[in-house]
Amino acid sequence: MDNEQNQNQENHSEQQNNNKKNGYRSIIVILIISIIMTILSWRLYDRLINGAEEEKTYAEFIEMLDAGAVDSVEIYSHEIKFKPIEDGNVLDKTTYVTVAISDDSLANRLRTARSKYGTQYKGIDESGSAILGTVLSWVVMILIFYLFLSMIMKRSMNVGKANAKVYMEKKTGVTFEDVAGEEEAKESLTEMVDFLHNPKKYLDIGAKMPKGALLVGPPGTGKTLLAKAVAGEANVPFFSMSGSSFVELYVGVGALRVRDLFKQAAAMAPCIIFIDEIDAIGRSRDTRHGGDSEREQTLNQLLAEMDGFDTSKGIVILAATNRPEVLDKALLRPGRFDRRVIVEKPDLKGRIDTLKVHSKNVKMDETVDFRELALATSGAVGADLANIINEGALAAVKAGRTLVSQQDLISAVEVVFAGKEKKDRLLSPEEKRIVAYHEVGHALLIALQKHTEPVQRITIVPRTMGTLGYVWQVPEEEKYLETKAEMQSDLITLLGGRAAEELKFSSVTTGAANDIEQATKKARAMVTLYGMSDKFGMMQLEAVEGQYLDRALALQCSDETATKIDREVRDMLKDSYEKAKKLLASHIHALDEIAEFLIERETITGKEFMEIFSKTESENATQK
Repeated sequence: MDNEQNQNQENHSEQQNNNKKNGYRSIIVILIISIIMTILSWRLYDRLINGAEEEKTYAEFIEMLDAGAVDSVEIYSHEIKFKPIEDGNVLDKTTYVTVAISDDSLANRLRTARSKYGTQYKGIDESGSAILGTVLSWVVMILIFYLFLSMIMKRSMNVGKANAKVYMEKKTGVTFEDVAGEEEAKESLTEMVDFLHNPKKYLDIGAKMPKGALLVGPPGTGKTLLAKAVAGEANVPFFSMSGSSFVELYVGVGALRVRDLFKQAAAMAPCIIFIDEIDAIGRSRDTRHGGDSEREQTLNQLLAEMDGFDTSKGIVILAATNRPEVLDKALLRPGRFDRRVIVEKPDLKGRIDTLKVHSKNVKMDETVDFRELALATSGAVGADLANIINEGALAAVKAGRTLVSQQDLISAVEVVFAGKEKKDRLLSPEEKRIVAYHEVGHALLIALQKHTEPVQRITIVPRTMGTLGYVWQVPEEEKYLETKAEMQSDLITLLGGRAAEELKFSSVTTGAANDIEQATKKARAMVTLYGMSDKFGMMQLEAVEGQYLDRALALQCSDETATKIDREVRDMLKDSYEKAKKLLASHIHALDEIAEFLIERETITGKEFMEIFSKTESENATQK
């Protein structure tokens, strides 16, 4: 606790130093602006008094004076102003100005012009106008300083406002019934809801409610929706704010917003405070490479506020993130975010329930099978499933039907994960033939091997996400583990497209780029993560970073070992490729038959594929 107080004092001193620096900068800026405005105001005053002026040379002035083309002359200490006469008329709106030169003959010339042409002249005392100009410039300067200071004060007073959106139950309209597929997460949060409803029964027995719960999971799993459901179930005010909303350019503003947010919440307790993407302010404080003063000030204030409020008042803090590994340890210790609620991708039952929730207001016919759809969307999150239902409804409307069918939803799955069909992209006959053999190569190896998932559809219709064709597999049941035999079969299947191209055409193409990428990742994971390599055994050589985002891998071995890993992965891919070619070569007749059928139809179902495959295999067996 003493360390935290010392840290807060150091941060407060650093904040004061930064504010002083900002104050000095503001004073310098004001002085510069004041000097510029003084000069401009003097020139403006002079222009208002004397009107527009045009410069002339002293020689031109003398020439016009001697010729009687000057009506009046005003002599200043550094310049001479005169009104011209043109065609006998005085040009009142035009004033000429020239530089005053020490000329002893000027007085005689002026007397001559006065007696001969009636030219008027006089000397000007500049002391009065100088004083007036100076007073005017100072008035302008003070006015600018006042306006600038008022703007800064107004900014300082308003910039710290939390601007948190307050949701009441009637506005959110969300309860636990609207959140499906996250039963464990809902169960963890039910206690908080019950505490907000009936705090007395917990306090009577001496129990204390956790101050906060951290919702952790991949994007799109419904963390924000779950937080709103807690507020809806508890029928309490719901303060929602994004972590990035606390961070500002000025040091101390984020901390002010935190104080303002908790002050509002205390006034409306019992209530729920929800901070989305808390990693924006809760990132670990790193003193080795310097830190972000504003973000760290905001985090320190958040920690202090969480320590300062009493849970008996009914204030519950919920936060969401998909990067828990970067959060500061002080934020996660007991007494702050006591609970970590994992909001994972839904399993098969969860996907079925989620599809039912999102389709409750959608009219569907009797062909709709949510289990089949859930099997086809393995790995999808709630946001994906909601999008699939919506895309299916849009497809039904586009087709002129009043009910959504299973075929609409299956097509929507392809739209969401592969993109829409690119009807304007026409492949040449040769390219179409190559793509067909490539995709059939994948599908045929699936049928020829054990430990593979059945084929749902094969297509060679280009899609907007860049694919020229694909083979869609649908598992028969939900699986949570993958065996070494299954992964080896997947490697052979992934390399089957390139193997088919090599067997049937004179040269291979770039179409296998994505297959090679996926095969390399899978083979590398077998070696470095899963201990499925005879050479390295059960030794972890890479660590997963960003568990809920991109799951990037970071090597944890020497350069020499990394080189050996590359060789092992290369050998595994080479062996899988040779097996793929050998299998396809022994079933070349089936490869030709299915490819020709696919070229003609462009899209075939898994059932049609298996019928042709079985028929061809039977014919080959009979011939033998």
